[in-house]
Amino acid sequence: MFYYLEGKVALIENGLAVIDIGGAGYALRASSRTLSALTVGENARLYVYNYVREEAFELYGFAEISEKRRFELLLTVSGIGTKVALAILSSVDAASLAIAIASGDERVLTGVPGIGKKLAARVILELKDKMAKDSGLLASSGASSAAFSGPGQKAEEAAMALAALGYTPGEVAGILRRLDVNALTVEELIRLALAE
Repeated sequence: MFYYLEGKVALIENGLAVIDIGGAGYALRASSRTLSALTVGENARLYVYNYVREEAFELYGFAEISEKRRFELLLTVSGIGTKVALAILSSVDAASLAIAIASGDERVLTGVPGIGKKLAARVILELKDKMAKDSGLLASSGASSAAFSGPGQKAEEAAMALAALGYTPGEVAGILRRLDVNALTVEELIRLALAE
């Protein structure tokens, strides 16, 4: 299995990047966000999700490890396959996805091609459940809202949204400790945390 591939970008097509490594071209499906970060002829490193099924072996590439985590998280939702997960990543930035899940805003997801109201509701429900489970993990690891210098509710909501995006409890605690929780909204906390 591949963790990442690094080489010269040989080709960029709609939804696909080809990375040349030692004369072999590796085709990786990618979101529009990742593709926009690449330039033909320049070196790039893409983090890889290996999709292996009886009938298929495909590689998915991500410019950032956090985008790969979101992709893997989306695949845990029943009814979300690789194609729809890429469509979500191409259409919705990380902060908007986290805020939509935390607030239950289906409109953010129904704007993505291939996602109707039912699937959007399922994504929010299943990922909110995961956030709730992860918040228990956050609390038991000492990364609960009490560990932050600010209103517990805002810090807890931001922590749950970040955990749902694949951040570990330690990463969440470290990020939120560096932010001024008192002066920021939950949305601002999430956006600043994702920018770190």
